[in-house]
Amino acid sequence: MKDSAGATAGDTEQHPALRERFARIDTWVFDLDNTLYPPHSDLWPRIDMRITQYMCDMFGLDGMSCRALQKYYYRQYGTTMHGLIAEHGISPDAYLEFVHDIDRSDIARDIALADAIAALPGRRLILTNGSRDHALKTAEQLGLSGLFEEVFDIVAANLVPKPEPQAYMSFFEKHGVDPTRAVLFEDIERNLLVPHRHGMATVLVVPKHGDRDHREDWEILRERPDHIDFVTDDLAGFLARISERS
Repeated sequence: MKDSAGATAGDTEQHPALRERFARIDTWVFDLDNTLYPPHSDLWPRIDMRITQYMCDMFGLDGMSCRALQKYYYRQYGTTMHGLIAEHGISPDAYLEFVHDIDRSDIARDIALADAIAALPGRRLILTNGSRDHALKTAEQLGLSGLFEEVFDIVAANLVPKPEPQAYMSFFEKHGVDPTRAVLFEDIERNLLVPHRHGMATVLVVPKHGDRDHREDWEILRERPDHIDFVTDDLAGFLARISERS
C-alpha cells in the first residue's frame, strides 16, 4: 500500500511530508486491538470468538447464526456490544468482562515499539472500543506499561463507540486534546474519518504482506481515501522515523 507521500507502507525515509505533518503534534493517540499488537498474535480472533460465544449463550442459537448476527451488529452499530445494548439491553459490564477473558501469555514483548513510543515528544493516550482493563493488561504483556497517560475506553465514552462522532468529542473534552495537534493510529479506516475532519493527523496500521488480516472484507481498502494521511505496516519503524525528525 502507499502512504500519502507516495512511499510504500512503513517506508518514510526522505519524505519531507512526514516531518512537516508531525512537527506540531503534541498528542499521540493509539487504538489498541490490531494496532499496538500485530494481527499475527491472534489476540483479536480470541476476542472475536468470545463475542460469538456470548451471543450463542444469550440467544441459544447455533454458531453460524450467532456469527452472522454478530457481524451485522458490528457493521451497523460500530461494535457488537453497541448493537446488543440497543436491541436487547444487555449489561455492558458483564459483556466486556466475558469477551476480554482471554489468554495473553503468548504475546511477545515489543521492545522496538516500546522504545519508539517512549521517544515520542508529548502526551500518549490509548483510545479503544474495548475495556480499560483489557487495554492495560495487553499493554503490560507487550511491555508498554507506563508509557501512556491514560486509556479512554468504551465506558469512558458512555458506551458510544468509534466511529460515532460523539466518541471522539467525549475523548477530546475529557483529556483536553486539541485535534489539530494530535495524531490517531488505527487499523480500521472508518474510525479515522471523524478525526480527520477535526484536523487530526491519521495513520492506518495494516498487516505486513503475507500476515493474516483480521479485518472484515468491507474494511480492507482497495484505494486510500483522502481522510488517511499515512499507511504503515511497521508501527515501531514509523514512530522511530518520526522521532528522528522531531
